[in-house]
Amino acid sequence: MIFDGQAIKAEQQPSGIALVTLDLQGESVNKFNRLTLTELSEVVTKLHALSISKGTSDTALKGVVFSSAKDVFVVGADITEFMSWFELEDDVLADNLRITHKIFNEIATLPCPTVVAINGIALGGGFEIALACDYRVMAETAKVGLPETQLGIYPGWGGTVRLPRIIGVDNACEWICGGGQKRADVALKDGAVDAVVPVNKVVESAFHLVEQAATGKLDYMARRVEETAPMVFSPIEKMMIFESVRGVVGAKAGKHYPAPMAVIKSMEKSISQPFEKACETEIAGFVKMAKTPVAKALVNLFLSDQQIKKNASTLIANVLTPENRKVKQAAVLGAGIMGGGVAYQSASKGTPIIMKDIRQDALDLGLSEANKLFGGQVGRGRLTAEKAMLGLNSIVPVLSYGEFGNVDLVVEAVVENMNVKKAVLAETENHINDSAVLTSNTSTISITELATGLKRPENFVGMHFFNPVHKMPLVEVIRGEKSSDVAVAKTVSYAQAMGKTPIVVNDCPGFLVNRVLFPYFGGFSAMMKEGADFRAIDKVMENFGWPMGPAYLLDVVGIDTAYHADAVMASGFPDRMQHEGTNVIDLLFSLERFGQKNNKGFYVYEQDRKGRPKKIYQEEIETILAPAVAKKIELTEDDIIARLMIPLCIETARCLEDGIVSSPVEADMGLIYGIGFPPYLGGAIYYLDQIGLAAFCELADTYKHLGKLYQPTKVMLSMAKNNETYYGNAASNS
Repeated sequence: MIFDGQAIKAEQQPSGIALVTLDLQGESVNKFNRLTLTELSEVVTKLHALSISKGTSDTALKGVVFSSAKDVFVVGADITEFMSWFELEDDVLADNLRITHKIFNEIATLPCPTVVAINGIALGGGFEIALACDYRVMAETAKVGLPETQLGIYPGWGGTVRLPRIIGVDNACEWICGGGQKRADVALKDGAVDAVVPVNKVVESAFHLVEQAATGKLDYMARRVEETAPMVFSPIEKMMIFESVRGVVGAKAGKHYPAPMAVIKSMEKSISQPFEKACETEIAGFVKMAKTPVAKALVNLFLSDQQIKKNASTLIANVLTPENRKVKQAAVLGAGIMGGGVAYQSASKGTPIIMKDIRQDALDLGLSEANKLFGGQVGRGRLTAEKAMLGLNSIVPVLSYGEFGNVDLVVEAVVENMNVKKAVLAETENHINDSAVLTSNTSTISITELATGLKRPENFVGMHFFNPVHKMPLVEVIRGEKSSDVAVAKTVSYAQAMGKTPIVVNDCPGFLVNRVLFPYFGGFSAMMKEGADFRAIDKVMENFGWPMGPAYLLDVVGIDTAYHADAVMASGFPDRMQHEGTNVIDLLFSLERFGQKNNKGFYVYEQDRKGRPKKIYQEEIETILAPAVAKKIELTEDDIIARLMIPLCIETARCLEDGIVSSPVEADMGLIYGIGFPPYLGGAIYYLDQIGLAAFCELADTYKHLGKLYQPTKVMLSMAKNNETYYGNAASNS
């Protein structure tokens, strides 16, 4: 045994090849924390020492294979530990990066061939150590990548230096700037790995490859020279490569996310430099990116996402017995687009589902929606035709309740009308077993009120999906006054099984996401009433970082859905969400311009070449909106942003004060995942903390004449006076 640690074991085989196995004790995955890196340094030192004694055949080290004892290889750096690095002085942070560079460089310069056996996920530092090896063998099911740009930084342990020299500049820019996880077939095609094999053959194949290199059949030293030497381009070639890359990446990244463009700048410089100098270029750029507000916000979101998932898993573990955690058979009431989306998501993740409707044509539509989604997965190479067919066959369309006896959980997804929902829920309760959980996909209607007609209200909760179901990650799990912990936990478990991120919220009109969204829409409607241009508003908010402006978002949500939800919100919060007269939403609803669902709203819609709705502005909308819009006025960008963001942020703070959500983390992640709140801002509560409550309340005061939506709460004013922050208070109270 060469080394026997808490994270790494190394043992020399009789063949003279050393097997280094990563196996971080007490964790379900391998990650590069301080312990792992310290032990890795010790292991590499011992391997170098063994290599020096090459003259003695008994101790000669012929090669090294790096492997994992877990289902993953290495998921990356332990961000919970390394987040503190971002607060270090520049030179101290740079020195810390150099320590890991030294470890990886010592692996790359071992006087014997090295091969990595990538059995599962290898991301960030986990892929950077793989790049430091001479050869890479990858399991068919594994994924690799450098996702650091998604955290507002870029690879800092040699990834930007080694990857372009291995797969070429164009590919490396796409891999690093995109931050995605690459499947084995893509990695092999691009040249990032040397072989792809079944997962049970990955270590065996790595040994075979290292033996070929050790016996001279493969020239690993020539490869090392190629992968560390400066890349040679003519000035014209270099200019053309990077101008092209900058155009593509800049258009995708946008102005709020500087890391992708920064990594291009770094690589443009480093590819022509000697290896050691190129590494220093990477380190200097990483340090600069690590100090940006965007990096801090995105890292905070990453940690928040981990916390949300941990909260859900803890709830399930504390409330449900192991045998009662899994939903084995689900059902959805109401087919169509939403029902079909729920059915597809459930079936695609392995939970069979019954889809019930009272009309055959609705069932046909639901099945068609699911079939289209499965077909898309097949077309993109993410699913085989056989598996797609199995998934589709696990959706059982029915017109009656005959199959409901063995259902564990039901999702009601009928029309957003309280009386209709109450009738359907009460009818369904008579056909399911006493322990089955009944849920409603309502977006605004009180769960407590819907439960009044049920015999077992303790088994009833809200389960609010967002449209389109297969794309939107959030599920709001709404606890009514009588909802039991078991019913809530079972719903959370099902949401997780569907690949969703569940957040438990308490009951109120609109719950969390819609309660916060409708003051935002209220700010939009008020500006429209004054004569603002909806296209200008959309453009400003999209430039600010929203995926779409409020007019476009209303079209996507559905004008009819927004109209009914607006009425619920006005009834629930009349002091600030009622409006006088007819606004633009009321007007478009009365004219049956429902948005994308019937191809006309603020914009009109046509299908593009891929069958997706494409928005088109038509001048006639100005005449159509005229009865609800005053004479045209122009608002500044700052005015537009303030009049939309202030009410949204205040309402989010109210949700915290009212206990609708239990933490700033849940509030912010709900908005990020539910409505596309700009990630670079970190969420509404994080945004308030960063600009400071005193500054925010001062800004809001200039708009107080617009009504209560623009007036901070007493708690906010008190926190501003005392210079408090939401995240700071949450940390001190935990």
